Amino acid sequence: MPASETRKNLLRHLPKVDQVLASPEVASLRGRVPILLIKAAVREEIDRTRQMIQAGGITDPAEFTGDVVARRAADRALKGNMPSLRRVINATGVVIHTNLGRSPLPDSAIRQVAMAASGYSTLEYDLEAGKRGSRDDLIEGLLCRVTGAEAATVVNNNAAAVMLVLNTLASGRGAVVSRGELVEIGGSFRIPDVMAASGARLVEVGTTNRTRVEDYRKAIGEDIALLLKVHTSNYRIVGFAEEAEIRDLVELGREKKIPVMVDLGSGCLIDMRVLGLSHQEPTVSDVLDSGVDVVTFSGDKLLGGPQAGIIVGRSDTLERIRKSPMKRALRVGKLTLSALEAVLKAYLEPETAVDRIPTLRMIAADRKAIGQRARRFASRLADLPVRVSLMAGKSKVGGGALPLEELPTVLIALEADGLSAQDLEARLRGQEPPVVGRIVGDRLCLDLRTVPSRELGELERAIRGAVLNAET
Repeated sequence: MPASETRKNLLRHLPKVDQVLASPEVASLRGRVPILLIKAAVREEIDRTRQMIQAGGITDPAEFTGDVVARRAADRALKGNMPSLRRVINATGVVIHTNLGRSPLPDSAIRQVAMAASGYSTLEYDLEAGKRGSRDDLIEGLLCRVTGAEAATVVNNNAAAVMLVLNTLASGRGAVVSRGELVEIGGSFRIPDVMAASGARLVEVGTTNRTRVEDYRKAIGEDIALLLKVHTSNYRIVGFAEEAEIRDLVELGREKKIPVMVDLGSGCLIDMRVLGLSHQEPTVSDVLDSGVDVVTFSGDKLLGGPQAGIIVGRSDTLERIRKSPMKRALRVGKLTLSALEAVLKAYLEPETAVDRIPTLRMIAADRKAIGQRARRFASRLADLPVRVSLMAGKSKVGGGALPLEELPTVLIALEADGLSAQDLEARLRGQEPPVVGRIVGDRLCLDLRTVPSRELGELERAIRGAVLNAET
């Protein structure tokens, strides 16, 4: 029989949509999966089967009986109904992992977000006065208390914060910045691009590796509205290098009556050396103490909070920023404010902040403690057909912060017969919840620095699922 006739005969055996919908496996999804998703999954599975028959990929009717198609359609519907934004187990050892959502929130912030999301709230309502309030009032006092600023406000991320400040203080005029500070902040977004979008004119001074305060002085003319310093939090220039000190820029700004802005990028509120790190990032308080007019930084990096752009500084400068029409376009909602408030309150107890904020706790974890956890966890995998070994490694802070810091750690290395490291890594990503590790050489490695104790049971189940499924 010609191939075309064979395909026609096979197509006649394709189950109908109504037949698959009525099957027990698909019908059992009603109430758990929206009906439109179920119907779409059934049609897609039948269409996929039809295309495979037409392409010669299926030659036996037993491969697409009603039960087979129903099972595949049910799986498709269940996968289609899963949230796009899913929880994952981060076993990469990268603490502030941009692709995995950056900083996890402390429990106090999670509770406060749930409260704000569950009903109405005082987002813009003054209970004492019984009238409309300002959402800035919810967070400004706390920000001023933990940073020492006169005033503060919050927008949706630090790039927005930088753009808002530039637009307010320097739109249509010049902003002076060192060539060595024209950073790319990720996703191909660059300081010159942000400045262009803000309406400010970029005035570059100095060289890539050496810029002095006199370079800023020479650039100042009638059209200059702002002196900008960008902290290189995601890279370092070492060797034959020099940069203008913030205090010198402040002195120059006061002399010329020009405001000074510092973009800290990944700003921190505590001395990072208490976490056992060798490098100290400038704290927000230290920068404000130098006399600058305005400072911007992220909420979801070293601060350990939600995605936000935080603007602190002099009250007269912040008042101008708050009045900008762009401020409303960039404002944050009640969930961000709730989470940020809880995180900032943790900093009111400096002695316990490291333990209460997951990002700081993971950065501070020492190699010995991680090694002990790794050995205990590895022993739980002894019955599996997988080779488990421990090896020295390095974790990363991540998120464009502290690029020169390497955190000593102990990695759990997994090897399974018949599976490459890439195959095993893909199988772990296919578990629920998915597990993301990293490949070192020819082994899949897991770093428990970024796996909290409450996730170890799920991690073990995921490994078992990935390895045992490989045998079937």
